[in-house]
Amino acid sequence: EVQVVESGGGLVQAGGSLRLSCKVSGFTVDDYGIGWFRQPPGKEREEVSCESTSGRPNYVDSVKGRFTASEDKAKNTAYLQMNGLKPEDTAVYYCAADYLCGDAQPGLWGQGTLVTVSS
Repeated sequence: EVQVVESGGGLVQAGGSLRLSCKVSGFTVDDYGIGWFRQPPGKEREEVSCESTSGRPNYVDSVKGRFTASEDKAKNTAYLQMNGLKPEDTAVYYCAADYLCGDAQPGLWGQGTLVTVSS
């Protein structure tokens, strides 16, 4: 079955860190671009990071310098390391496959994992 499954969300204090995982099944993690998105409570979903055609990740300005996207081929898993978390980072975070920077929509969405940052 082709799917991506997120994990690693939770409650963290402001300034803390979390690492989200995106386990890929049915294909290998570097076959397709992996993007990260989030949807804050009551707001629209937004792109957090996307993979450029060169393979390097790009980030939305609000997370630059704090978040890092990476992939582990051996574990067939993508990660989003989030440091210096702020209350405004509170959201449901999604990984998505078959997505490169500039694409209209990913081909495959995960179910999401909730990140709550307390002040």
